[in-house]
Amino acid sequence: MSPAQRQGRGAAAGREPAASDSPDGDEHGDSEELGASGLGALLQDRRKLASAVLVFVAGVVGVYLVLPKVVGIDESLDRLSQATPYWIAIAIAFNFAAFAAYVALFRGILGGSGVDDVRRRLDVRASYQITMAGLAATRIFSAAGAGGIVLTYWALRKAGMSQRLSGCRMVAFLVLLYSIYLLALIIFGVLLRTGVLPGDDPVGGTLVPAAIAAMAIAILGLVALIPGDFERRLREFARGYRRARFAGRIARGPATIATGVRTAIDYLRHPSRGALAVAGAAGFWAANIGVLWASFEAFGGDVPFAVLAQGFFVGMAANLVPSPAGGVGSVDAGMIGAFVLFGIPSGVVFPAVLVYRVIAFWLPIPPGLVAYFQLRRTVARWEQERGVYTSESKVIGEAP
Repeated sequence: MSPAQRQGRGAAAGREPAASDSPDGDEHGDSEELGASGLGALLQDRRKLASAVLVFVAGVVGVYLVLPKVVGIDESLDRLSQATPYWIAIAIAFNFAAFAAYVALFRGILGGSGVDDVRRRLDVRASYQITMAGLAATRIFSAAGAGGIVLTYWALRKAGMSQRLSGCRMVAFLVLLYSIYLLALIIFGVLLRTGVLPGDDPVGGTLVPAAIAAMAIAILGLVALIPGDFERRLREFARGYRRARFAGRIARGPATIATGVRTAIDYLRHPSRGALAVAGAAGFWAANIGVLWASFEAFGGDVPFAVLAQGFFVGMAANLVPSPAGGVGSVDAGMIGAFVLFGIPSGVVFPAVLVYRVIAFWLPIPPGLVAYFQLRRTVARWEQERGVYTSESKVIGEAP
């Protein structure tokens, strides 16, 4: 059986292609391993690091001090000192649960299965380092988690995973994580609007996001229909033309994405096959909502559960907006606006969202930076084990 046929059969079964499925799957591996170079350069360049800190501080001052005065809710800041301490402790505990769920999701999909060198390297310790460093990178380099995606891909490649398989599993990881997000928008939006669950049901916060989420899921379904041997078919179609090889490279991306989508769908259809991954994805969002719930309770905000969940997911959509301050401002404003839309008093919304963002957004950054430097040492050990030494590993892989 040819490599292309094996790739098509594996994709049809919802599995990632093996490293041998593409003869040139790693052809440009080194050129695409920019993984942590941006974060590494930032941490090693004092001027860039200072600039990043100033941007963060400016974002915090703008959102948490200037914005309340502009919109006339500055008295809400005075309520921060009135927070019930044990609810804050509960919120922090939920945040640790979110970390654990994220590690479980990583182990369930990106760690792979079976016994091989890559699986052995991506143990619980390395999974923790990658996920925490990725969360920190997501905070520092925002726009829908782009920083964490790049860093995670870099770590997988350093662990010895092929370019094609790394891309496929990253797609499956993201699709599974955000499929839960999209499904929640539909379920809670419809149940709120139809009155099955109690709470305010504005169209802009229920049916509109539910419709957008349904369209996104439909698009994912269409992507899954791309055949696993799409790359081979396009090459055969372009055979005889001067750019036949270039056409194959263009097709590699859609084929990898489609295989990753099918893998994620297979996990959702048969959760027993990926119980750790599905539980990790659902647990991550549930724990984040738990942090928000405890934050509201700390200020006496009795928010209906369905409104709490829908407001959270609608507000988090603002993370798609690129922000020079790592998401500071866009998500805060989006989440505040979402709960105000659902009729929650602004005097409760602002301090609750502020506490949620401090715990869920800022709290992971220090341990994430520590995990990043630990990951560099881990990567250096992997490269010594594999006998790999590149100019990039000199900058990124060695401990300072």
